[in-house]
Amino acid sequence: MTSPQPPARPTPGPAGGPVPVPVPWSLVAGLSALALLWPLTGLTGALGTGAPRALAIIGITAAVWIGVVGLGRVPRPVLTLTLTGLAYGLVAHAIGLLVPVLSGFGGPGDGPAWTLIPALAFDAMWGALAGVVAAGVQRLRGAGR
Repeated sequence: MTSPQPPARPTPGPAGGPVPVPVPWSLVAGLSALALLWPLTGLTGALGTGAPRALAIIGITAAVWIGVVGLGRVPRPVLTLTLTGLAYGLVAHAIGLLVPVLSGFGGPGDGPAWTLIPALAFDAMWGALAGVVAAGVQRLRGAGR
């Protein structure tokens, strides 16, 4: 007869607390690359134009983020997707600066520079919200096992 294994204890860190789990930076980079959907759909004409295209891209991006992080065993889902949202905003802004025709706007000087900070904050909050949903998916999956 075998006895159940006791739960693994986290290795203590330098201050005696548990060692923090590192953020999966490659996953953050990969998921933030979905910002490329905007210029790609603009070039191909896929998903239409205007609000339907924007809503489709937002829906696809959110579903992929929540699916990958929620169904995967990604540690710290809220932090991971918050950083993903921030990186997504930086990629989208870089695309707008480097290839203004693909961004859907007039050019890099088209809007005031101060709008970058609120836009990045919005993207980070969007990522945090997706992270909360992904954490809920992880908890639901853990409860079923």
